[in-house]
Amino acid sequence: MITAAVKTIELTIKRTVAGAPPEVFDVWIDPRSPGSPWFGVTRAIVQPVVDGLFYHLVQFEGHDWAHYGRFMVLDRPRRIEHTWVSEATRGLESIVQLTFQHEGKQTLLTLRHWNLPDDEMGRRHEQGWGFVLNAVAQRFASSAKDN
Repeated sequence: MITAAVKTIELTIKRTVAGAPPEVFDVWIDPRSPGSPWFGVTRAIVQPVVDGLFYHLVQFEGHDWAHYGRFMVLDRPRRIEHTWVSEATRGLESIVQLTFQHEGKQTLLTLRHWNLPDDEMGRRHEQGWGFVLNAVAQRFASSAKDN
């Protein structure tokens, strides 16, 4: 049986966050912390260790979206890398990589997501990750105002 190769895309999204890389890193992996991609979802199980697994369920547009993955790199405070599988990846195992680059009193947070299907569902990840990066930036913007 011959199967056609699925055309894939890669996304890169950046945000400057008003916090130091260790703080931003810690918020990202803590599901109890506002700004974390796992905060406020319907259900989250997160094991933030190398080879640890995560599952989270998000309700969006009247649909339950289950996401699964495995942490491959946790290099605090520089880099996180994990797999990412959901209905929106069409079952492809995609990779998410975050880098935390110190810039003065801020962090340049760069998210790369590759091996996404080159279709509407794959491209919608840019909107979703944009929402998440805005949430973490907003969390630190609020903290900076309080100090």
